Amino acid sequence: MIESAAQAARAIREGKLTSEEAVQSCLQRIRELEPKVQAWQFLDAEHALAQARALDERKRNGEPLGLLHGVPVGVKDIIDTADMPTENGTALHKGRTPREDAAVVKMLRGAGAVILGKTVTTECAYFHPGKTRNPHNPEHTPGGSSSGSAAAVSAGMVPLALGSQTAGSVIRPAAFCGVHGFKPTHGLIPRSGILLLSRTLDHVGLFARSVEDIAVLLETLQGHHDLDPDTLPRARIPFRDLAAEEPPLEPMLAFIKTPHWQRTDADTKEAFQELVETLGAQVEEVELFPSAADAWDWHRTIMEADMAANLEPLWSKGAAKLSEKLRALLERGRETRALDYQRALRRIAPAVDSLDELFMQRYDAILTAPALGTAPKGLGATGDPVFCSIWTLLGMPAITLPLMRGENGLPLGVQLVGRKGYDARLLRTARWLEKKVGA
Repeated sequence: MIESAAQAARAIREGKLTSEEAVQSCLQRIRELEPKVQAWQFLDAEHALAQARALDERKRNGEPLGLLHGVPVGVKDIIDTADMPTENGTALHKGRTPREDAAVVKMLRGAGAVILGKTVTTECAYFHPGKTRNPHNPEHTPGGSSSGSAAAVSAGMVPLALGSQTAGSVIRPAAFCGVHGFKPTHGLIPRSGILLLSRTLDHVGLFARSVEDIAVLLETLQGHHDLDPDTLPRARIPFRDLAAEEPPLEPMLAFIKTPHWQRTDADTKEAFQELVETLGAQVEEVELFPSAADAWDWHRTIMEADMAANLEPLWSKGAAKLSEKLRALLERGRETRALDYQRALRRIAPAVDSLDELFMQRYDAILTAPALGTAPKGLGATGDPVFCSIWTLLGMPAITLPLMRGENGLPLGVQLVGRKGYDARLLRTARWLEKKVGA
């Protein structure tokens, strides 16, 4: 099993490991655990090995090696791949094979990564679950919508995977499966070639088993793309180096419970109380700005209207073949008033400005829960994204760290949220927190 993508990449560059060996290790793990976990929507072992052998040949020929040369990566099945089907979790797209790779897949291939296969998504990245189960207990949900990506990384089937988040589809499953999940600042990673749900809310998400590996993947995928109007030409940020730095001062965290804290389970309340006591003077409880209570309504209004518009072809083609949950959302979105939609959009910038003031005053990151508790029992739902959707709405970077466990033995994550545009600082603070809690 490959524990670390960064270490595997170094070993391949140094000739201690081949890409073929790395892929074989992942395939062996998949053979052992896939019957229980069911994380993969499409996997062709021979095609994965062929990619690895070609990369090994490039190394033997002395060609330049990318940052992820030879490292296997899983890709959520709403992200286009020209050499594999991309079915978006719906029967209406069964057998769909795109003409070209998504921007992020091109970036991965350019960095030398092996696209191992496509991981399971919920239906159109919404709430109707796929077949995947939680690796820690198959009777519990892995979360969604990036179910397969979170489960595959958790089970050691692949060291890195891509997902997406429009509400809580990266942070929540990462927390439920006990891995690191990262949602970047809106517009930092291009979304071209990925199922469009909402231009305002959609983010590419990253899964790994360490902050270092998240930084490697983020450094690879940052960038501008002409077909994503929210990305901008900018200098490349050395996320690996910045994340590895020691903070000049011990970070200060703002513990924000949000108006939904009373809904968390007893495990979560007790665990965060212990965490706050452990951090002592480095954390203070802070209240959100007064209008924040309405932020969840703003998010819902935008998401429902945008999804109704962007999934209109599916609705027209075969609404009867969509799940009841997705049909209900699309019906609500089709009834959204333009005035309500525009009002919700106008609330975003002032809310970001309010939180910018909080960061500028004294705080390095916001500390909060990633979910109501550990992964719920049952496979008919994927859990509630209530502790993620506000940060998605505001486009702020967020990471969940697998620092705790519940009474039932399942992972209980810790979410850190950073100032918009300060992704590297958030990764540095996350690394500090892991060391602090570990000590």
